[in-house]
Amino acid sequence: MNDKSDQINAHGVFPKDHPPIVSRDEWGKAHRAMLVKEKAQMKVRDALVAERRRMPWMAVESNYKFEGPNGPASLLDLFEGRRQLIVYRAFFESEVHGWPDHACVGCSMVADQVSHLAHVNARDVTVAYVSRAPQADIERQKARMGWEQIPWYTLADNFDADFGVDQWHGHNAFIQDGANIYRTYFINGRGDEAIGTLWSYLDMAPLGRQEVWEDSPKGYPQTPPYKWQNWHDSYSPDGKIDPEWDKVSSAGVEAFKRGEYDRS
Repeated sequence: MNDKSDQINAHGVFPKDHPPIVSRDEWGKAHRAMLVKEKAQMKVRDALVAERRRMPWMAVESNYKFEGPNGPASLLDLFEGRRQLIVYRAFFESEVHGWPDHACVGCSMVADQVSHLAHVNARDVTVAYVSRAPQADIERQKARMGWEQIPWYTLADNFDADFGVDQWHGHNAFIQDGANIYRTYFINGRGDEAIGTLWSYLDMAPLGRQEVWEDSPKGYPQTPPYKWQNWHDSYSPDGKIDPEWDKVSSAGVEAFKRGEYDRS
């Protein structure tokens, strides 16, 4: 094999002190050793997420106001009729780098990695963004950047200061019971780097993924894995499972019950 230590590509010099080059068998052995550590880490993370679901809830006592594409909105309106809400504070406003053409570079990267929200909605969770920019600017920015699926509201009071996101980005999770709203969790800083996938949203949502394997408090809604999933344009408003997918996914569910599916 040729020594590439002096080769240069578009990203610079090929690393001279790279890891050793080994055979297929040696690589497989090293990979299996890493998997043991990665699975152990995932089990620890599952336990941590289970602790999140047992954190105390904080009552939201102020009537926060926002401006949406259809006019004034309350925090309860942001739930869009669902039980759970995750709100991301994105910095798109005057005095932020990029204004008025762009939102903050970092916040824009977070918005770019938002997965299709139909899957999150199917688990009774709404994701919304809030910024200080007027709605006209937000709608223009969403169209330019391809963020049309993200509900995006204008902050109209001290919501951001009260929930730790007036100076820095972050995700706040809430749950509602009628007119009562409770804050359940908060992720910011480097924790925000991993937020955007379906699973990352559900893992910070108050009720979790709502699957039977999860360690959740008694009485939390839980259904078999796989069966609730669907194409993003095919979820039933009443939550009914596609009968054909029900048949196909049954094999996976049975394997899960037998312990053949490794949740770690």
